[in-house]
Parts: sequence; structure tokens; C-alpha cells
Amino acid sequence: MDESHQSDPLRRARLRWRARRGLLENDLIFEHFFARYEEELSDADVAALTQLLELSDNELMDLLLARTEPEGDLATPDVERLLQMLRSV
Repeated sequence: MDESHQSDPLRRARLRWRARRGLLENDLIFEHFFARYEEELSDADVAALTQLLELSDNELMDLLLARTEPEGDLATPDVERLLQMLRSV
């Protein structure tokens, strides 16, 4: 597992753009998340966030608000750590 800092600003900018969602609540969480953590995201964090962004807005909101927990392919330590970061903002 690569824990190195994700230093590619273009990759981080693409991720930030991709995190724009149809639900305002999700957008606000991601806005606060990136303001707090963008500069320290590791490659593993970016990979976990990419997995989460594959979800529908409603599925993602349920995870962000801890209404549900990650299951199946999402039930990994990296995704769970990233969710804790998202839930803390």
C-alpha cells in the first residue's frame, strides 16, 4: 500500500472536480473536506475517494452521514479511514 503524499496538483484538481455532486449536502461535505485535507491526501486516500465517487449521490450521502457503512468492495481499511476523514468535517 502506497502511503505517499499525492503531490500531483493536476490529479488532485481532477479529483476535486469529480467530487462535485448533484446533492448540495454532499457538495458541502466535500468542500470542507478538500479545504482541510487536500494537501495531505495520499495515493491510498485518492484511490479510496475514487471508489466512493463511483456511488450514486444518495448512496454516498448515506455513507457520509453514517446511515450505512461500507460493504463488499468498499469495506476496506483505506475506504473506512477516508470516510472517517469525510465525516469529521
